[in-house]
Amino acid sequence: MTTVEAPPSHLKENPWEMARSQLRRIAGLIDVSDSMLNVLQECKKCVSVSIPTRMEDGSVHVFEGFRVTHNVARGPAKGGIRYHQDVTLDETKALSMWMTWKCALMGLPFGGAKGGVVVSPKELSEDELQRMTRRYTSEIINLIGPEVDIPAPDVGTGPREMAWIFDTYSMNKGYSVLGVVTGKPLEIGGSLGRVEATARGAAFCIREALRKEGHEVAGRRVAIQGFGNVGRNLALILADQGASIVAVSDSTGGIYNPDGLDVAAAVEHKRTHRSFDGFDGAEAITNEELLILDCDVLAPCALEQVVTGDNADKVKAGIVAEGANGPVTPEADQILDERGVLVLPDVLANAGGVVVSYFEWVQGLQEYFWKESEVNAKLNDIVTRAFAETWREHEERDISMRQAAYAIAVGRVAEATITRGLYP
Repeated sequence: MTTVEAPPSHLKENPWEMARSQLRRIAGLIDVSDSMLNVLQECKKCVSVSIPTRMEDGSVHVFEGFRVTHNVARGPAKGGIRYHQDVTLDETKALSMWMTWKCALMGLPFGGAKGGVVVSPKELSEDELQRMTRRYTSEIINLIGPEVDIPAPDVGTGPREMAWIFDTYSMNKGYSVLGVVTGKPLEIGGSLGRVEATARGAAFCIREALRKEGHEVAGRRVAIQGFGNVGRNLALILADQGASIVAVSDSTGGIYNPDGLDVAAAVEHKRTHRSFDGFDGAEAITNEELLILDCDVLAPCALEQVVTGDNADKVKAGIVAEGANGPVTPEADQILDERGVLVLPDVLANAGGVVVSYFEWVQGLQEYFWKESEVNAKLNDIVTRAFAETWREHEERDISMRQAAYAIAVGRVAEATITRGLYP
């Protein structure tokens, strides 16, 4: 039996300390009491589990997994499950806190949670991945549920994994529980529009930000780092609206054409070849080079901490839209703000996924499902309202968009906590 432990983190900063420092700065700005800060800067529950899994060669590997609940003052916890070789408990805690603020900013009746397994999913067969997912579900089964904590996809997971979690949970309950996870396939209670939701929400935010500057999406030059679900769909959506997608990348590297890429062709090439190697009509670039390209909008849609103090002064984009969670470090945030770069923070820019997850949860509880046009219209209403509220705070207080978003979100969670009172 082999035990697979968490590797040293690739992150330059501890994400949990980064999340807590962001909270402390906002607490001082909006006069949150020390007692309230003591509550908000800690996670309600952190669980680490071992996940023994039978491999194809008959051996057993033991993976490490986590499930963290940050806060439930506004409702049951909500947050994705990440499969990645660099997952850590501190990263999971930070992501759960960011989910709390994200849900509050969007006005959803959820608190924040997150889960993760230390695994490189591409190195496992589908059967190994299914066995590992089902065992992980069994280990956290008493922590999740439609009124308690509702998982969803994240990096390295998707509808397939959510189907396995839904089935494992339902088999243990003895009946189908549609609301236990979101991001499920349509055949078993998923919502139309969920797959594209995070990207579509980011596109709405980019549209609104450009309008504030007197521009439309059409004709704007966009560089997108990350070509998973979020980056790929954001490229397709913005290209369809007339934007020029000048660069895209995956974990191995990217492609660049200053006159704009054929996004549909890039998607097909990536699907067929599993990389951008050999793509015609573009030059190869690194992920580091993509971040400092001459463009109007930069959308980091991969992992955390890619825009740092080392490269923030080289970013040429006028708008940075955080399609990923935490891609801009606090040091880089300050540099970009001083340079006049508008940063659309993750709790606003990539909240479309949790909004449509909320829709899926509601539809599952009611067992009544909406048309895709209804889903997208409701998503547009919620995201544009949240953008407008954040922009108003940004202008009235003369603070960054991140500070404005946090001020609103933290204030709402603090208010809910005060209203509920302290038990016992």
